[in-house]
Amino acid sequence: MSAQSQPRRRRSSDDRDRTARARIRDAAIERFAENGVAATNLKDIAADAGVSTPLVIHHFGSKDGLRVACDEHVASLIKEQKTKAMAASRGFDPFQAVREAYEGTPIIRYLAKTIVDGSPHVDELIDEMIEDALVYMAEGVENGILKPAENPREQAIALMLWQLGALVMHEQVKRLLGIDLIDNTFGSALKWARINADILAKGVMNEEFYDKWRDAMKAAEQQPEQQPE
Repeated sequence: MSAQSQPRRRRSSDDRDRTARARIRDAAIERFAENGVAATNLKDIAADAGVSTPLVIHHFGSKDGLRVACDEHVASLIKEQKTKAMAASRGFDPFQAVREAYEGTPIIRYLAKTIVDGSPHVDELIDEMIEDALVYMAEGVENGILKPAENPREQAIALMLWQLGALVMHEQVKRLLGIDLIDNTFGSALKWARINADILAKGVMNEEFYDKWRDAMKAAEQQPEQQPE
């Protein structure tokens, strides 16, 4: 039996209580995260969700439409998790935040697979995640968790690409740091969060050197661009 047609667990009563559309979407996220979009068929998604294939088409129109719905849902979940962390301020529990964000969910694996596979919708997904980041990072500044940035959009883009780039290179992260970014376990997520927090909070550049470097960069940016001869 192939990986993509392998049967999933039986649905619980909680699964049956959710709407058919939500069950289909969540089943698709798990399948896409494991096999990629191209290698997944609607029949298997329908079976996982306990519905018929025509009902999948009825709700989403096509596999491409289902993929868009999955992207939107994943982006909204990430925004919800980040916003909750930024709103918590002094009552923030970092361990609980890591658990809620990573443990037992296919979101990270889905993102890694989606970005590597590529599709016309990847740009839209990343754009949406960046716009969401601007919102929850602004809330983090307001609550005293984050420092204000001179250019919030550039900062949000750079941080997002940093995190997504690590997902693309997740095999190297595992080889070099012993951290599996897509295994959905608390231990790996906690270690990765700690490493990133150390870099973001403490930095890696001496402040005196940074001031000199920044002045030099500003001066260079003000110089007219030289045209090649």
